[in-house]
Amino acid sequence: MSPALAGVLQLTALTAALALAYRPLGDYMATVYASPKHLRIEKVIYRCIGAHADAEMRWPAYLRGVLAFSAAGVLLLYLLQRVQGGLPLSLGFASISPDQAFNTAASFVTNTNWQSYSGEQAMGHVVQTAGLAVQNFVSAATGMAVAVALVRGFARSRTGDLGNFWADLVRGTIRVLVPIAVLGALVLVACGAVQNFSGIHEVGQFMGGAQQTNGGAVASQEVIKELGTNGGGYFNANSAHPFENPSAFTNLFEIFLILVIPFALTRTFGKLVGNVKQGYAILATMGVIWLGFTALMMWTESAHGGPALQAAGAAMEGKETRFGVGASSIFSVATTLTSTGAVDAFHSSFTAFGGGIQLLGMMLGELAPGGVGSGLYGMLVMAIIAVFLAGLMVGRTPEYLGKKIGTREIKLAACYLLITPTLVLGFAAASMVLPDALGSMLNTKALGAGSHGFSEVLYAYTSGANNNGSAFAGLNANTPWYNTTIGLAMLLGRFLPMVFVLALAGSLAEQQPVPQTAGTLRTEKPLFAGLLVGTILIITGLTYFPALALGPLAEGLS
Repeated sequence: MSPALAGVLQLTALTAALALAYRPLGDYMATVYASPKHLRIEKVIYRCIGAHADAEMRWPAYLRGVLAFSAAGVLLLYLLQRVQGGLPLSLGFASISPDQAFNTAASFVTNTNWQSYSGEQAMGHVVQTAGLAVQNFVSAATGMAVAVALVRGFARSRTGDLGNFWADLVRGTIRVLVPIAVLGALVLVACGAVQNFSGIHEVGQFMGGAQQTNGGAVASQEVIKELGTNGGGYFNANSAHPFENPSAFTNLFEIFLILVIPFALTRTFGKLVGNVKQGYAILATMGVIWLGFTALMMWTESAHGGPALQAAGAAMEGKETRFGVGASSIFSVATTLTSTGAVDAFHSSFTAFGGGIQLLGMMLGELAPGGVGSGLYGMLVMAIIAVFLAGLMVGRTPEYLGKKIGTREIKLAACYLLITPTLVLGFAAASMVLPDALGSMLNTKALGAGSHGFSEVLYAYTSGANNNGSAFAGLNANTPWYNTTIGLAMLLGRFLPMVFVLALAGSLAEQQPVPQTAGTLRTEKPLFAGLLVGTILIITGLTYFPALALGPLAEGLS
């Protein structure tokens, strides 16, 4: 079987599995977030944290809940790392330095999971399980809660109420993420993933010599790492490590976990607003971009444009021979078009244009299908921009789902769009003029201090500000400058957009729905899906093309 055919068959199987899960999972999540009842365990949690789960919140109160919970998470995870040396099951590892502890705490609380360390050489079992794995659950649930709050803004009228953050957080964790994660962990363990609390062992190598390795609660962290679009691996090799990803089947299963909730949330959106066709329109937009990027990546990485590529049959440098070009390409696009950041291949070793596709996927805002929660609310913001542009073209006041898109709504949407490019381009520009930051480009002597080195820095800040977490990894990011600035990019790139999303939700929830007329743009039709795809690509291209031209495009054309 040719590598191309193998890739197409895997993509077909993945698409079929996602289609089968779409309706039941989407309907189930809609039921979870619309239910007036609380489970017994949820009531216990509410009493422990002092939350009144039935109290409705307007957007400022909802936002305070998000920020307070996340700030507490950053502080607790930071402290846990700083005292690691005195904890049981630390495997003898020392406490984490202040700048790296801050970077890691910001990373996991913001659902980024950027890692400037090797997990098997830095983090003990307690930090991995009680710190990092817990944040994998709750950071994902926070993103889902914000997305549901925005959907309620469209569904409700003349109230300003968006639900209760604490109820949404707990329900997303207890009823959605935990059950799927338990089943997924059992699948991974059955297929060979590691799940234990073993210490460090010295094992012999096939060609002689020995190396040290340790186990851990890998399968349970691996499944929520993918399911919650987190991405931080137990091992430095991430999902290329056989302890995390033992076989071709688990590789495809992990891609399925990455995509299933973000795609299914479009069904949840349609059910909650009372029009499932609106959800199908958003799904179609996401699907077109995802399939287009995947096909382009597979073609780029399979091209034989050089002696080494011709000898290998494809661009095999940095890719797992267990998976090949097809599976690695599918995984790469899935992880950069969502906020996952997990990798089963070395992204810096992809072809120049392949690296550009990875960068562009993140620069889109990771909308197709995006992170858990963040993909849906990002796409809905882009839908508001699209109907605004359509309204300008035909001279009508734009409307979306029966709500007028006025000056306030457009300003909030525009602020949402400007945050990430400001962080990415600002920090990347500063890094290119500071000698210490330039010194972190480890391979610039081999590749020149130009295009690829710039791509490394641009990728780092694009990954951080978009809460992705993957890296080109030719950059030494474990320095005070990068630990601090990428940490700030992760925090600002996560929570500033949430401010504008919740303010937008509150503004929409206060409105009285307007009746549909003959001149209303039908946003459930293919025409609108096409307009939305064009809007996303044009806005991203205008924003980032100069930076891409200096990085992957220049390298690919050289």
